[in-house]
Amino acid sequence: RLPGKRVQLKRESGTKLVFFDLMADGLKVQVMADASSYKGDFAADMSCVKRGDIIGVRGFPGKSKRGELSLFPATVEMLAPCLHALPKRGLTDKETRYRQRYLDLIVNRHVRDIFLTRTRAINYLRRYLDMLSFVEVETPILNMIPGGATARPFVSYHNDLQRKLYMRIAPELYLKMLVVGGIDRVYEIGRLFRNEGIDMTHNPEFTTCEAYWAYADYFDLMKFTEELLSSMVLELTGSYKITIHPDGDKTAEGKVIDFTPPFVRLPMIKTLEQRLGVTFPKDLMQPGAMDFLTDLAKKHGIEPDQPTPAKLLDKLVGEILEPECVNPTFITDHPVIMSPLAKNHRDDPFLTERFELFVNTKELCNAYTELNDPKMQRERFTEQMAAKKLDDEAMDIDEDFCTSLEYGFPPTAGWGLGIDRLC
Repeated sequence: RLPGKRVQLKRESGTKLVFFDLMADGLKVQVMADASSYKGDFAADMSCVKRGDIIGVRGFPGKSKRGELSLFPATVEMLAPCLHALPKRGLTDKETRYRQRYLDLIVNRHVRDIFLTRTRAINYLRRYLDMLSFVEVETPILNMIPGGATARPFVSYHNDLQRKLYMRIAPELYLKMLVVGGIDRVYEIGRLFRNEGIDMTHNPEFTTCEAYWAYADYFDLMKFTEELLSSMVLELTGSYKITIHPDGDKTAEGKVIDFTPPFVRLPMIKTLEQRLGVTFPKDLMQPGAMDFLTDLAKKHGIEPDQPTPAKLLDKLVGEILEPECVNPTFITDHPVIMSPLAKNHRDDPFLTERFELFVNTKELCNAYTELNDPKMQRERFTEQMAAKKLDDEAMDIDEDFCTSLEYGFPPTAGWGLGIDRLC
């Protein structure tokens, strides 16, 4: 008995023999309907079934003349008719695929593998963190102040409180306050909401994992990231090397990505200086630095929407360094102006102990040694508020978070992973 299988293909061999390919749970079963062994009205039942219908079949197993394992039905029951004609040669239009994901799953069999891989990747991530004694928590999605990242929030309104609330752009500040409270290893997997542009790699709502590890630093997190991702890829695929098809076309030549550790490390400013043949000012917050970055950006045809030093530098990295990062690559040691929540670098006060991991030229991870000085944190927030005149994504001052730091925030490393891009 086969309950609830979708007809993927129907072909007739005369009036007395009909073949169906049924699909369910990613598996194909051939049904070989023969009038001589069918107990119902063969002609009527077979004429009702068409491609896309969901049917139930009762019968006995056997083999066709070609030796293919088949089910020979005694009865066929219509469970759910398909009222639309399915595309015959696959579904390739991206607009249709993303707006009608159910149709994409029905027609393009490989799409189901993406969903399964995502589930397996999240399960592996949870097991890995649990094995290291991290505690999983949930933090509020509706926030009084949008904090923890530089991004535009979605704005809501609470009728009873009669005030605006913001969909969270990051769980970072809440998780750090849990570290202050004594949970030394904590993480959350959940949805974030950012009121920004939409393209193939950016979505207004997306899933991330954020983890905070007391008494660790960004060097520990680089090793952690290498071990986590390389072991995950090996576990899920059987190899450190994977082949991806960015356009979803499995027939086209794929791109090979090698997760064999260790990953390449590129210090941001030093590498930009090497690639561009220039010397950057040590302090990118000094008056002349803005002119330097503006001239450099114009020279390379870069015009950011909001011309601040941080945005100009981010655009330069996007144009010059990110295209190199096909295999997993760490871009490290960001300037202070780009990292308001990161601790100053132990060897250079104008840089921070931060890294971003890029795979296939896209950011996958962001991590840093956390700033745990309450006085300096408040100063960074104040600088961000001043930048809001030019950059509406700059952070607000979160006084509750600053107060929590005054109770003692242990040296901590923070890490974020984009689940959607990973899978």
